[in-house]
Amino acid sequence: MAGWAASSRGMIARLRGRVLEAYPNRLVVDAGGVGYEVRVPLSSYDRLSPVEGSVVELRTHLVVGGMGGISFVLYGFATEEERDVFLLLIDRVSGIGPAIALAVLSGMAIDRFKASVVAGDTVALSQIKGVGKKTAERIVLELKDKVGMVDTWEQQAAGQVTAAAADAELALVALGYRQAEARKALRRVLDAQPGTGTEELIRAALRSLP
Repeated sequence: MAGWAASSRGMIARLRGRVLEAYPNRLVVDAGGVGYEVRVPLSSYDRLSPVEGSVVELRTHLVVGGMGGISFVLYGFATEEERDVFLLLIDRVSGIGPAIALAVLSGMAIDRFKASVVAGDTVALSQIKGVGKKTAERIVLELKDKVGMVDTWEQQAAGQVTAAAADAELALVALGYRQAEARKALRRVLDAQPGTGTEELIRAALRSLP
């Protein structure tokens, strides 16, 4: 757990409602008569194209801050993959907080982010606003050596791992499971049920993980 904040899982995991206010980095969503302020990356904003009065559904993550009092910040994403990359960055890369993780998603498409990490392209990553050279180097190093996701993304790019399996592995790692145990659980599911989709892969793997 980082010193500046605690991640709160299982609280407000999804949010569906009518858009009251729409800005490129922030939405206010009316759900059940309550207006929720949600920080969103530009990638999600562009995908959703929200306007006042439209209905959106977001995958969300609540961060509870602890410096100078308690604050609650809700982050929202158009896709599970965006939320999983956000969680991967804030939970698994030292020195990365929600602001930088959101900047990464706003400054680079997920496929390009994965490709940059796989290639060790710290120059491309450091060009993202808020991400300097040292942070870019840390992202590449820790996702490769500490987390192991780079190996999976390399295999996905080479066609050795399906997109569904790679996305399921990312989700499990973002939930806090070690990459090796996540991969073993997914392999058991795929051996028994080839062609299983991402969501079912995750559910089936979770049933066999401690």
